[in-house]
Amino acid sequence: MVATIRYEDIVKVPKALLHDHLDGGLRPATIVELAAEVGHELPTTDPEALGRWFVEAADSGSLERYLETFAHTVAVMQTGPALRRVARECALDLAADGVVYAEVRFAPEQHLERDLSLDEVVEAVLAGFAEGTAQAAEAGLGIRVGTLLTAMRHAARSQEIAELAVRHRDAGVVGFDIAGAEAGFPPTRHLDAFEYLQRENFHFTIHAGEAFGLPSIWQAIQWCGADRLGHGVRIVDDITPGGAPVLGRLAAYVRDKRIPLELCPSSNVQTGAVDSIADHPIGLLRDLRFRVTVNTDNRLMSGTSMSREMFLLTETFGYGWRELQWFTINAMKSAFIPFDERLRIIDEVIKPAYAKLLA
Repeated sequence: MVATIRYEDIVKVPKALLHDHLDGGLRPATIVELAAEVGHELPTTDPEALGRWFVEAADSGSLERYLETFAHTVAVMQTGPALRRVARECALDLAADGVVYAEVRFAPEQHLERDLSLDEVVEAVLAGFAEGTAQAAEAGLGIRVGTLLTAMRHAARSQEIAELAVRHRDAGVVGFDIAGAEAGFPPTRHLDAFEYLQRENFHFTIHAGEAFGLPSIWQAIQWCGADRLGHGVRIVDDITPGGAPVLGRLAAYVRDKRIPLELCPSSNVQTGAVDSIADHPIGLLRDLRFRVTVNTDNRLMSGTSMSREMFLLTETFGYGWRELQWFTINAMKSAFIPFDERLRIIDEVIKPAYAKLLA
C-alpha cells in the first residue's frame, strides 16, 4: 500500500509513548563524547558510523544478541552528569518528535560501576528529565515524562528496585518493570516485588510475550498482576486465524480486561519475534480491538522514532489519521499517571490536534 500520510506531518501530531528504554535511545555523538571521558572503547568513534553499527548489530534476529549492544550505552552512563545529560537529551529528542507524553524506563542497578548509589542514579535521571522538559517548553514543545524503574529479571534485586521506585513515586517515578532475557527467567521469580507493589498501590508492567510465548504472558498477568504487557506480541499464539478469528481463553481475557499491549514493531522484527512489519500481528490485534499501543523500545538500536513507527504502519497497513489517533489515545488511557492528567492530555492536546486533520 502507498502511504497517504507524509512522515513530516506525523512528526507534528501529538503522540504518546509507553515503552522506551533510556539506555536504548542515546545520541551516537553523545556516546562518543562520554566514552572518551571514561576511556571506554567503541566499535567506531564516528557518530554516523556508530549509529549504523548499533542498528546492524541489533538486527540479528536474536533477543540475546540484541541485548549485547547495550554494553556500550550502559558503560557511558555511570556518572551523575552523564545520566543527567542522557535523560535531558532523551526528553528533548522525544519532544522534537511530537511526543507529548512518554514513559521512559531504565535499570538503576546497571549504573553503579562508579560508586553511585541507587538513589543517586534515580535522582540524576529525574533531574535530567526535568531539565529536558523545561528546555522543550521554552522551545514551544510540551512533553510530560514519567519514569519507570526496571529490575533485571536474571538478577536478584527486584524487591530493592521496587522499594526504590515507591520511594521516588512523588518525584517522577510512575511505575516499575522487569526486563532482560525471558527464557529461563520467568516473572514469578520476582513475585515478592510484585506483591509489594500491589500493596503500595503502585503501577507496573512486565516484559512478557516477546522472545518467550504464552506462558510468560499468563504468568505476568495471572501470577504477578501486571497492569500492562511489555510487548505481549506472542498473545497472537492464542488466536486461531481465519475469516472469524477464534480467541483462546488467555487472549480473550487480555482483550476483555483491556490489558494494554506495548507493541514495538521495528524492535520485534529485529529480535526475531516477527519476520517483518507486514507480518506483525498489530494489524490483527487492532482489528480485534485489543488495547494496542505503538512504541519505540530502543530508538538507537532500531534507528527509529515514534513518527517512524507510525509511518511504517501507514505504509504497511494503509492506516490514516483515525487509526493513529486510536493508537495514541489507547496509550494515553494506559499511562501510569493519574486519571485527571491523562484525561487533560487526551481532551486538550491529542483530540484537538487530530480533529483538525480529520475535519
